[in-house]
Amino acid sequence: MERNMDFDEILAKCGNSHRYQYLLLGLYGFLMVVVSMHYFSQNVISFVPDHWCHHEQLENRSYAEIEAIYNQFEKPSCTRLSTIGSDLDGRNATISGERCDRWIYNYDFGFRSMNTELNWVCDAAYKARVGQSFFFVGSMCGTLIFGLLGDRIGRVKAVILANWCGFLGDFSTIFTASLTAFSITRFISGLAADANSYLMYILVIEYVSPSLRNVGLNTVLGLFYSLGLIGASWLAVLVGNWRLFLACSSLPLLLVTLFYFLVQESAQWLVTRNDIEGAVLRLRRVAKINRRVVSDEDFKAFSSYCQQHYRKTAAGAAGQQQAKLLDMLKTPRMRSSAFKMLLIFVIVVPCYNTIARNVEGLGISPFIMFSLNALMLPPSGYLQGLLQDVAGRKATAVSWMAITGLFATAAGLVISQGQNRNVFLLVGLTLVARFGVSIADGASSQLCTELVPTCVRGRGVAVAHVAGFAASFLSPYILHLGTYAKSAPSIIIGLLFLSGAYVCLLLPETRHKKLPMSLAEGEEFGKGERMFDFLRQLRKQDSTEVELETELKSKEVDK
Repeated sequence: MERNMDFDEILAKCGNSHRYQYLLLGLYGFLMVVVSMHYFSQNVISFVPDHWCHHEQLENRSYAEIEAIYNQFEKPSCTRLSTIGSDLDGRNATISGERCDRWIYNYDFGFRSMNTELNWVCDAAYKARVGQSFFFVGSMCGTLIFGLLGDRIGRVKAVILANWCGFLGDFSTIFTASLTAFSITRFISGLAADANSYLMYILVIEYVSPSLRNVGLNTVLGLFYSLGLIGASWLAVLVGNWRLFLACSSLPLLLVTLFYFLVQESAQWLVTRNDIEGAVLRLRRVAKINRRVVSDEDFKAFSSYCQQHYRKTAAGAAGQQQAKLLDMLKTPRMRSSAFKMLLIFVIVVPCYNTIARNVEGLGISPFIMFSLNALMLPPSGYLQGLLQDVAGRKATAVSWMAITGLFATAAGLVISQGQNRNVFLLVGLTLVARFGVSIADGASSQLCTELVPTCVRGRGVAVAHVAGFAASFLSPYILHLGTYAKSAPSIIIGLLFLSGAYVCLLLPETRHKKLPMSLAEGEEFGKGERMFDFLRQLRKQDSTEVELETELKSKEVDK
């Protein structure tokens, strides 16, 4: 009697923790280096060092003397002096009624940023912010466009196209000198932001075992994203100019084109597109790379299973291969889960961006702060994977949202007492928050990604990311509240994280469960699971995956 075989079983036979999976993780690591350099190049080219209006009498003065003279005035960076006087301390200096048109810059490590070269400071500082806002507008559009393409033409092709947009935008920025041109190129560059990474993240999730998904994937993400951040910082210092920096950081984006020859298209996605033969072809290639021998009978059993569970709907008006994102909203449980996932991204992404990009104004060089922030990522990624492997996605997301929320609130209360003038305290609190927000963001993102059915995963995750980016526009306003109450931003972020932890409690756990491929499976996933059932599961030594692998090996021996 012919036995049907689902995707997880056939993938285990082809190998789900072997050579091909390690190749995928290696390529994902390379992509993380490229992506982090692309994403944070936005910050690097806009660094503004200490600066003061130029005056002929200050040309032979030290930066310390210049700073001391200008600190006598309300706006030291943008105040133009008429006369300095002969005193070293400049106490006889007088203010000019004219605006500044030339500045003295105290370059950090000699790096000349776009803002300093184009003099986009003081009254012209808004130009860089306008251009950067177009980057985020582009990221929202690109995330939707490439998410749709990921479900239409495949994950691999969409990843390559997204990175081409990133290269085109960054490289074109080199030749800009006006606000209009800068805004256009940053919009094009922004099309790649996020889309150039999360589609590959989905592809990796769909090809590796749950255990490798936890520690392996998150350790790779943290380690290589960290290397990209450190690389971006010190590459800028090495080349010394923002144009050379963009040229060097954008060229690696073109190397992602090689993924077309190295990465197999998602077999799960091909099944949902009614291309079962294509899925079998990819799985055969995975088995060959992993040096696993899989019989034709096994592939026939897998094809038979797909015919029964996925192709049977092809005759219907809403066949599975025609599944649309809005179909998620037509059933009560999927609709509820979709809104909860959107809410989580709306809460977590703005908090993440607020904390991750806060590297200036802390009394320490932004290059050093970027590197210190980056050093938090590998241990946070490893700890996230370890906790997810032991406790599950839901427990990790809930606990670290709550922990980060409590730390952020406590930090706000400490800062309000006036201790914020201590540089070491500020840096320490920032690093702790960076560590916690990395785990909370990664765990909640993986939980939501696994809950979305394969047939609409690209579009579903895209919409969630877009909602998060849209909410990120609130970040500057959250920070602005600090001018009224110093503790307000930290307390608001803390409360948002605690709210996010509560919403995560309402979602089902995905640990050691077969991920939904169709909308029907998504509707049934986690049915009957209560809010705190995951706590009872923590007490059990769940060996489902090990038992499955042992069973498959024993059957191969029997044959």
